[in-house]
Amino acid sequence: MKSLEIVGFKRANLGKKDAKALRLDSYVPCVLYGGGDQVHFSAPAILFRELLYTPEVHIVELNIEGDIRRAIVQDAQFHPVNEMLLHVDFLELQEGKEVKMDVPIKFVGVSPGVLAGGKLVSKLRKLKVKATPENLPDYVEVNISDLGLGKSIKVNKVAPQGYTILTNALAPIATVTIPRALKGQLQAEK
Repeated sequence: MKSLEIVGFKRANLGKKDAKALRLDSYVPCVLYGGGDQVHFSAPAILFRELLYTPEVHIVELNIEGDIRRAIVQDAQFHPVNEMLLHVDFLELQEGKEVKMDVPIKFVGVSPGVLAGGKLVSKLRKLKVKATPENLPDYVEVNISDLGLGKSIKVNKVAPQGYTILTNALAPIATVTIPRALKGQLQAEK
């Protein structure tokens, strides 16, 4: 799994006023929990670009005034109108302790349904998985090489390796839809 470093500074004052002042200086208020103690800190907003505005999953090396800890992003809050980053929650990773995380889906293979003129419609972009930090995958591979026209592939068809999938087993991941023009051709052939 990819790693990214974020340098932060401990916050002395907590509250709305101080958080607002931090955001005006283009810093993001953050909190790290899951370890022994909660750590409130702030980090420059520019450092979150590679972390949050990408479909990839990263393990974050947090450097809070020299104290280095490994974590994952648990939650990020954005302003509802101007999409400014308001707050980020980090969950500290501990050896042997399982964490839950949304991992992107990567399709492999070529669908015969798409080759026949169908359209691949992705229903899910990410799967919720539970694993130890060492076994967290970069992505979950979904093989679509046996997906025909009008067929779909469900979560229970994915074989997890070293992790547990928490997403509903009957949820469809992708479907090959039949376009209207092709439906007409298929009915005319009958």
